[in-house]
Amino acid sequence: MLSRRAFAACALCAAAGFLATGVEAQTPSLKRTLLKQTDGPAEGYITVEMQVELDPAAPIARHTHPGIESGYVVEGGTELVIDGVGTLMLKPGDGYQVPTGVPHSGKNGTAKTVIAATYVVEKGKPLASPA
Repeated sequence: MLSRRAFAACALCAAAGFLATGVEAQTPSLKRTLLKQTDGPAEGYITVEMQVELDPAAPIARHTHPGIESGYVVEGGTELVIDGVGTLMLKPGDGYQVPTGVPHSGKNGTAKTVIAATYVVEKGKPLASPA
């Protein structure tokens, strides 16, 4: 069950007209800023670049994406749990990648975290879905 603060890392989920399967409005602990969206790299896909800001201690609900998520921690720090990979403790300067359709979750650290995120996802699908 998703609480009001539970879907934080889908940070990226609701920008640019994407819907995070009904939980878009339940993410008060994050701010998403769409930087750029382009078609490609292949037919039927889009690339979405976003800045994601997570409040201190914000939970990151378990979710998936219909494509690859790549990110870079600009400031702060967060815990990211990726199925099949394990727990990553991310700090400024660290990058990560989540493969297509792989569930992931976590919890933000004690300070605000800013992430530069890029998604290469199937066009027309929700950017994220609860897992």
